[in-house]
Amino acid sequence: MKLSTGKQLSIRRLADEAGRFKMTAVDQRPPIKGPIAKHHGTEEAPWEEVAGFKKMLIQTLQDTSTALLLDPHYAIPLGLPSMSPHKGLVITLEDSIFEDNGNGRRSYEIDNWSVEKIKRMGGDAVKVLAWYRPDADPEINQHQKDFTKQIGEACARYDIPFLFELLVYPLASDEHQTKEYVEMRGKRSDDVLASVEEFAKPDYGIDIFKLESPIAATDIPEGSRDPEIQKTFNEMGRLAGRPWVMLSAGATKPAFRRVLDHAYEAGASGYLAGRAIWLDAFSNYPDWNAVRSGLEGESVAYMKELNVLTDERALPWHEHTVFGGTALEINPANANFRKEYNEF
Repeated sequence: MKLSTGKQLSIRRLADEAGRFKMTAVDQRPPIKGPIAKHHGTEEAPWEEVAGFKKMLIQTLQDTSTALLLDPHYAIPLGLPSMSPHKGLVITLEDSIFEDNGNGRRSYEIDNWSVEKIKRMGGDAVKVLAWYRPDADPEINQHQKDFTKQIGEACARYDIPFLFELLVYPLASDEHQTKEYVEMRGKRSDDVLASVEEFAKPDYGIDIFKLESPIAATDIPEGSRDPEIQKTFNEMGRLAGRPWVMLSAGATKPAFRRVLDHAYEAGASGYLAGRAIWLDAFSNYPDWNAVRSGLEGESVAYMKELNVLTDERALPWHEHTVFGGTALEINPANANFRKEYNEF
């Protein structure tokens, strides 16, 4: 795996100086819009309320983050001016509305949004979530593969890292049904592993994986690391074959910490999480003072705890053997650089 100079420099902006990712997700839409709309008794949540919360997340959590993940509908218009220029900027591309016929889910880009626009506005990476089940309708799975490949090609064309998120989900035949952005109850580790194996193929052009736990977070016991669970995490890391971070999928704070404990043992390079960090504080809505107090107190304290664990255990992204020792070898005077950027 060879990273372009542009992608290397962008990835460096997402991580700390040691090469570890401590990234906060502020791009969630349904998990934020839903409770706000319910409170107001409206079908659609007031834009100002959703965007205002995202601005608050940026203001309160960026100091303990190396990068923030923002969406173009809410977080960027109102919150971007509050974001420190010293933090990495990841921008989401996929629409939160997906097509689901019971046999599979199709993902789409946000209307009038593109990799090119993300690059032009100064994004350091493009984030895309794709729902995937290996046993879903083959035609739908092909759509998901084509969707991902096209984005990977665009990221290569515009020289911007492709941060790819995978989530399994229930089919109509499954016992547990939900269309919420939460961890699927009863998910099979084999489905998670097979999905990672598929999208790790070079055709997709993925630079960083954002992965869910292969074991339901609620099934990871407290205390010492479970050998069989660790074996599954190790296999996921092997299949990923490139830097990867963990998502929280709405797990509780203690559960997500247990997930990270296993993930770091398997070679993860950090986290890109949202609800595990800020959901407890958000439960105080519509009391904005209580929400902010919770973010500045419990949420920041939790992130500091995760960051200590990350510093101690996570594998720096540039130490992944997939790079063959080429990562961070950036020298404008060498022939490869001149070939890549011929304007020099």
